[in-house]
Amino acid sequence: MEAALGAGWAGVVLIAAWRRRPGPHRARALVAGGRGPSGGGKHRRVDASPVAALGRALLRACRRPASPEAAVRLGRSVAATAASLVVLPLAAPAVGAVVWGLPAVAARRRRRRRRADLLRHLPEVADLFVLAVGAGLNVPLAVAAVARRAPGPLAAELRQVVHEVDLGRRVSDALDEVPSRAGEEVRPLVAALVASDRYGAPLLDGLARLAAELRSDRRRRAEEAARRVPVKLLFPLVFCTLPAFALLTVAPLLAGAFGSLRP
Repeated sequence: MEAALGAGWAGVVLIAAWRRRPGPHRARALVAGGRGPSGGGKHRRVDASPVAALGRALLRACRRPASPEAAVRLGRSVAATAASLVVLPLAAPAVGAVVWGLPAVAARRRRRRRRADLLRHLPEVADLFVLAVGAGLNVPLAVAAVARRAPGPLAAELRQVVHEVDLGRRVSDALDEVPSRAGEEVRPLVAALVASDRYGAPLLDGLARLAAELRSDRRRRAEEAARRVPVKLLFPLVFCTLPAFALLTVAPLLAGAFGSLRP
C-alpha cells in the first residue's frame, strides 16, 4: 500500500513538472540569458545539498531548466513525501503538496507586504521630491537627497540609482529600471523625474499634483480597509462571541427552567 502511494505521488509530481515545462524558445532564452558576453555562463551559487541535487535530477528528467529555487522546492517536496510514507502513508501526498506550495505562499505574502509598505510611504517620498526640487535641486541631486531620507522600500531603490549614477550612468537610465524592481506603483513618479532629466519638462507642479493624488489614493485605501473590518469581524462574532454569550446567559436560564419542571 505504501509503495503504491509513493509511486502514485511520484508520478503526479513528474506529470505536473512535465506539463509546466517551458517551451523550447523559453528554454533557449533562459540558457542564453545565463551567458556572459564572452559566451561563458555566469557563475551562480549552486546548492550542493542532497535535496537540491534530487530536485535538479528530477527537473532534468522532466526536461525543465533546473533553476535553483525550483530544484530546492521539488527536492524538499519529494523528500518530505518519502519521509511521510514511513510515518503516515495516507498523509504523504498532502505533506508533499504543502512543502511544495508553502514557499510560493510565503513569497506571495512577502510581495504583498512590500507592496503595502511601498504604497503607504509613497506619498511621503513624493513630498520629499517636491521639497528637494522646490529648494532648487536638479534631478540627480534631488534623487540623492531623497534617497538619504526616504522611508519605506523605495529608499533602497533610490540608493541603488545613486550608486549607479556615481559609477557613471545617466540618472534617467537608472531610474527607468526602478518600476521593474519596486513595482508599477512608482512609475508615475519615475516618469516625471525621467521626463525632467531627459527633456527638461517642468517638474515641480507635476510633482505637487502627483503627491496630492497619492495622498488621496492612500486615504481611499484606508477607507476601504475600514469598511472591510465589519465583514472580517463576522467570523469571530458568530463562532466565538455569540456561542459564549449563549452559554453564559441562555444556558443557565434553560437549565433552571428544566429543573423546575421536575416533580
